[in-house]
Amino acid sequence: MKDIFRKTQYIILLFLLSTSIFAKIVKIDIISFNDFHGNVAEDTREKGKNIGMAKMVGYVNEVKKGNPNVIVVSGGDNYQGTAISNLTFGAPVNRMMKAMKVTASAVGNHEFDWGSERIGKWAKEGNFDYLAANIYDKKTGKLVTWAKPYKVIKVDGIKIGIIGLATEETAYQTNAEFVKNIEFKPANEAAQYWVNYLNAGKDKMGKPDIIIAITHIPSAQGENKVISGEELNKLTKVKGISGIITGHSHRTVSGIMNGIPVIQAYKYGRALGRLHIVMEDGKIIEIKPSVDMVSNNKSDIIPDKGTEGILDKETKDLSKVLKVKIGKLNEDLTHDRGGSLSKLGYWATDAMRKAAHAQIGLTNGGGFRRTLYKGDITMGDMYEIMPFDNPLVLVKVTGAQLKKLIDHGIGADFMSDGQFAGVKVKYDPTKEYEHRVVSVVLEDGTPIKDNEIYTVATDGFLVSGGDRYNFKDSVEIKNLFISIRETLVDRVKDEKVVKVPNIDDLLIPVPTSR
Repeated sequence: MKDIFRKTQYIILLFLLSTSIFAKIVKIDIISFNDFHGNVAEDTREKGKNIGMAKMVGYVNEVKKGNPNVIVVSGGDNYQGTAISNLTFGAPVNRMMKAMKVTASAVGNHEFDWGSERIGKWAKEGNFDYLAANIYDKKTGKLVTWAKPYKVIKVDGIKIGIIGLATEETAYQTNAEFVKNIEFKPANEAAQYWVNYLNAGKDKMGKPDIIIAITHIPSAQGENKVISGEELNKLTKVKGISGIITGHSHRTVSGIMNGIPVIQAYKYGRALGRLHIVMEDGKIIEIKPSVDMVSNNKSDIIPDKGTEGILDKETKDLSKVLKVKIGKLNEDLTHDRGGSLSKLGYWATDAMRKAAHAQIGLTNGGGFRRTLYKGDITMGDMYEIMPFDNPLVLVKVTGAQLKKLIDHGIGADFMSDGQFAGVKVKYDPTKEYEHRVVSVVLEDGTPIKDNEIYTVATDGFLVSGGDRYNFKDSVEIKNLFISIRETLVDRVKDEKVVKVPNIDDLLIPVPTSR
């Protein structure tokens, strides 16, 4: 009897050892970038942070040396933003996407800047899939045809479901004309539908072992490491999603929200995110989120020679346009998209109002993408600080409407602060949003009167409802059919050496009443 018992124990021990020895452990790295905005060239200035497309590909090549199970994805906003990308409608970015072997991309709001018809073409040329589970065609009531809701891929025997999601903010953070027939449904609802669909085994590849969401949904993370975001909070509560890649807000995010790993890799390729996934016999053992701030050690990254050659050719072809010098700066014309009124914002809106013969210039802070640095100013620089082809519009509004428009641009949580020239503003930062303006006067000190009419030079994007600006009650709206970028170029050429303005007394926080 004892012999039988010992034999049974021996067999059980052998079984346990064999299952432990032969358990299949698979490690997968999902590498992500977001809000690349066409920054294909490395920024070679002393404090330049963009690593460029050749080093983006080089970085991925190095990761693959350590782990062949690598998936590369994008959180959207891939193309719009630099002269070399804008003038070629994203051609070099697609060459990068192909070289990196990008699997899929979320649809960013700036994917619509040249019309939705380009989105499907980009996917084909870049050899990847755009994924959009919550973007619907209003005419058909169905998902748009130029993107897929999800994708299932197999890596070392592991089936990975990838669901793509856009932010609902897209409806008012791109040209309204290009999305008028498109509906952006709640991401969490769309995600739950497709998670259920995949987990029911309805895809031809069967039920995935793990489901990840790649999104252009904003996220943020404070010093306390707590991750925030209204849309994201709802999405992390979807049952069946194991990790989320975010974008849109240009933040560095790496951590856990409602038990779900979340990452966002800053912007412009300056950082790359990673979801490190460990699977054992098809079961999730670990998902570790991290972000590598590659801009801090970009000199250590070996550029991909083939991609470098592609960029050199594209740059040479456009150099006659990009390198044309139009003026100079003796100090930086600064702009911080996370801040309030900037020197660049004031200078540009001042140029806009003078070109339109208006009293006031007004636009959104997100329309300017970076600081204009001291030294020679080129046409390439002008495309980078103002990449959008928006027209200059002359609007007549009442004083009461003007105050509301200015108030709308102070301290919003969904956009950069508004930029203006021609007025001085006092505001109370402790008040509720859109109730912060205390007083508005013209720059000569004349108070704005509610019933008087004022002329405002602004951006066609805002007039169409962009960034939730409301011009519907304007007394008159006149499109001047002048590109705002060209207006700024003319200003630089006129000044020759650009004068950096003093903006210290133009936007003043006032003490709160006690």
